[in-house]
Amino acid sequence: MRKWLAMLGAVGLILGVYGVGTGSCNKGPEVIKLPSPKMKKTTVTFSHHKHQEILNGNCGECHHSKTADWKQVPYKEGMKIEKCETCHNKSHPNKKLNSVKKAMHANCKGCHKSMKKAGKKHGPVKCTGCHKK
Repeated sequence: MRKWLAMLGAVGLILGVYGVGTGSCNKGPEVIKLPSPKMKKTTVTFSHHKHQEILNGNCGECHHSKTADWKQVPYKEGMKIEKCETCHNKSHPNKKLNSVKKAMHANCKGCHKSMKKAGKKHGPVKCTGCHKK
């Protein structure tokens, strides 16, 4: 559990320093490597730049904050971005989003599946599509 939290903290720091924390949605690392703690030999290689292009710089599709009553607020330039685990933890009222893993799977896989259903080019929808050995 500590390794998972340490990894998430590092990812949050990377995203904060190189991603939306730079003041503009269209900046950030080209690629982000996300270690998968339970699948020790896999690392998710996430093309941040490619997603920025696909979403036309609409950072709020992935990055967001919350209101006091847990409603999601899409990112807007200048907004403070918290680390994912600030909200996506055991205190989150929605059990489907009470961990960073669950939130990423819901958001990423959910988007890929809806694009596939709409007949558009889409990202992976199965585990091995992202978690390559």
